[in-house]
Amino acid sequence: MSTKARDIATIMVSCLAQLMVAIDMTVLHLAVPALTTQLGASAEELLWIADVYGFAMGGLLVTMGNLGDRFGRRRVLVVGVAAFALGSLVAAYAPSAEMLITARALLGVAGAAVLPSTTSLLRAVFTTQRARTAAVGVTAGVSAAGFAIGPIVGGVLLEHFWWGSVFMVNIPVALLILGAARVVPESRSSGRLRLDLPSVLLSIVGLVAVVYALKGAFYVGLWYPEVLGAFAVGGASLWWFARRQRRLEQPLIDLELFRRRGFSASVGSNLVSVFTMSAFALISSQYFQLVLGWSPLRSGLAFVPGAIAALVAGGVLAAKAVRRFGRAPTVSGGLALASIGFGLFGAVNTDSTYVLVLAAQVAFGAGAGLTLTVTGDTILGTVPRDRAGAASAISATAYELGGSLGIAVVGSVLSAVYHAELTLPAGVPPELAAQVRESFSATAAVATGLPEPVATAVRTAAEESFVGGIRTSMLGSAAVMVVLAVVALRSLRGVPKVIETDVPPPQPDPVPEAPSTRI
Repeated sequence: MSTKARDIATIMVSCLAQLMVAIDMTVLHLAVPALTTQLGASAEELLWIADVYGFAMGGLLVTMGNLGDRFGRRRVLVVGVAAFALGSLVAAYAPSAEMLITARALLGVAGAAVLPSTTSLLRAVFTTQRARTAAVGVTAGVSAAGFAIGPIVGGVLLEHFWWGSVFMVNIPVALLILGAARVVPESRSSGRLRLDLPSVLLSIVGLVAVVYALKGAFYVGLWYPEVLGAFAVGGASLWWFARRQRRLEQPLIDLELFRRRGFSASVGSNLVSVFTMSAFALISSQYFQLVLGWSPLRSGLAFVPGAIAALVAGGVLAAKAVRRFGRAPTVSGGLALASIGFGLFGAVNTDSTYVLVLAAQVAFGAGAGLTLTVTGDTILGTVPRDRAGAASAISATAYELGGSLGIAVVGSVLSAVYHAELTLPAGVPPELAAQVRESFSATAAVATGLPEPVATAVRTAAEESFVGGIRTSMLGSAAVMVVLAVVALRSLRGVPKVIETDVPPPQPDPVPEAPSTRI
C-alpha cells in the first residue's frame, strides 16, 4: 500500500465519518413538522428526539476515545460505523416517538465511537505540521459544512420520500466508510493502557446528569426537584471523577492537558462555537419553512452557500491564515466573522429577501470553517500522539455538548420570546389558542379552521412573535461570539504557528504520596 493511497483513504474516511455524524445532528430539523403529524410526537418528545443523540454521544466520547487508544482507533471506528448504520435503520422505520428516541440514543452511542477515532487517526497518520493542518482543515471544513448539508439532504429526501428517509442516507455512507477503512493503517498507543472502570462510570453519570439538568433548567425551571437532583448527582460525580484522575497512574483524562493554554482555549472555543452554530442551523431551518413558507427542498438548498463557504475556509484558507497571521488572530477572526453572520440574520423580518440570508450564511459558514479547523489542529498538535484518542474525545465532547446545549438553550430563548410577545386576536377558541401558544408550527393548521379575518390575524401575530424570538436569539448569539473572539485572541496568544513534535505534558507540582486509588 502506497503512502499516497493511505493518506487519501484516511482523509476520505475522516471526512465521510465527520459528515455522517454532523448531518445527523441537523437533518431532523426539516422533519419536525412531519414528526408532529405522522408520529404524533409531543413538544417534549420532539426535544428529546433532537437532544438525546448529542447527550448519549457526549456521555461516552471520553470512554470511546480511550478505548481507541487502547484497542485500536480503526477498530473502534469500524465498530462505531457499523452500529451507526444499524441505528439508522431502526430510526428510519420507528413506529412511535418513543422508539425513535431509543434509536437516536443508539446513534449517539455509535457516534461516540466514530468521532474521536477519526481525528486521532489523522494525528497518527499525518505527522508534520503542514500535512496535519491540511488534513484537519479538510475534515473540519466538511464537519462545519455538515451543519448546512444536513438541511439540504433532509430537504431533498422529504420532498420525495417519507420522514424516515433522512436516516436511510446514512447506510450507503457507512458502507463507503467501511470499505475505505480497510486501507487505513491501524493505530494505537505504544504502551499498555488500562481502562479504569470506576472512572468510566463516573464520567458517564456526571456528563449525562449535568447536561440533563441544564436542559431541564430551561424547560421546566431551575428549582424543579428533578433538575436540582440531576445537578447534585452530576456535580458530585464529576468532582469525584476529577479527584480520581489525579490519583491514577493512567487517568481516563489527563487533567494536566488543560494547563496547556492552546489546548484549553481551543476546547473552550469549540464548545461555545458549536453551541451557537447548532442554534443557527435549527433556527434557519424553521425560518425558511415556517415563516417564509418554503418547501423542505428549497429550504435545504438555501444552505448551499454557507456549506461551500465553510469548506473553502476550513480546507483552503485556514492553513494559509495560520502561516501568515498566527493561530490566535485566525481563530479570533473566524469567530468575529461568524458573529457578523448572526448579526445579519438578527435583522430578518417576516418578508426579508434571500440576499440578507445569503450574506448571513456565507459569513457564518466561513467563520465556522476557520474556527473549527484551527482549534482542531491546535488540540491535536499539543498532545502526545499516544493519547490522541483521549484528547480528541475531549474536543468531541465539547463539540457535541455545545451542539446539544445550543439547541436547548437558544431554542428555549426563542420559545420564551415567542410566548411573551404573542397576542392573539379575539374570536379564537381557547383550545386552539392553546395550540398556537404551545408551538408556532401548529399555527398554519389552526388558522385553516378559523374564519377570515381572524385566521390572517392569527398567522400574522404568530409570525411576528416568532421572528421576534429569532432576532433576539441571533443577536444574543452574535454578542456571545464577539466576546469569545476577544477571549480567544488573548488565550491563544503565544501558541506557535507551527506545532511539530510531541511535547511531554507539564509536570504538576510535587505532592505528598497519593492515597490508595480504590473506591
